[in-house]
Amino acid sequence: MVLKEVRIHGRGGQGAVTSSQVLAVAAFYDGKYCQAFPSFGVERRGAPVEAFTRISDKPILARNHVYAPDFVLVLDPTLADCVDVGKGLKKDGIVIINTNKSAKDFEGKIGGKVVTVDMTKVAMDIIGKPFVNIIALGAFAAITKEIKLESVFKAIDQEFSHKKEVGELNKKAAEELYKKVKGV
Repeated sequence: MVLKEVRIHGRGGQGAVTSSQVLAVAAFYDGKYCQAFPSFGVERRGAPVEAFTRISDKPILARNHVYAPDFVLVLDPTLADCVDVGKGLKKDGIVIINTNKSAKDFEGKIGGKVVTVDMTKVAMDIIGKPFVNIIALGAFAAITKEIKLESVFKAIDQEFSHKKEVGELNKKAAEELYKKVKGV
């Protein structure tokens, strides 16, 4: 595997930074090298936020922002209307958007392959709250095949070691998303 770069779009308070960190931990559990780091503009709740993760089989020497991601994960679909979420996406890149809309609704707005997944519905059904940042990694694992679901579970256990019940709900929802999109 060559270096894979991921950009995560969310709004302040939605957990994009935590999502990038948990993704990196999952990659670590898969025996890969990884980095996770945020990029903030105006640091306030609701403002657009970007977070980045790099995953590789070899040591990662890059220390700059991710300008040409292989994958983009969009936690809030309204960001596709005000932020160029596909900016710099590699030709064969994939954009995964949390929405109940069809991928066709985003044609012409975003380059690359667009996969839409209603993560919010799964979060509401299982967790009871619209928290998608962690469970989105289940969809990411199924669509990209860059990390294993079991490694996502281990990373969730680590992140929620102090809140085991919350961790179990997140694992259940991540698994549901994984099953829902596997093979897309």
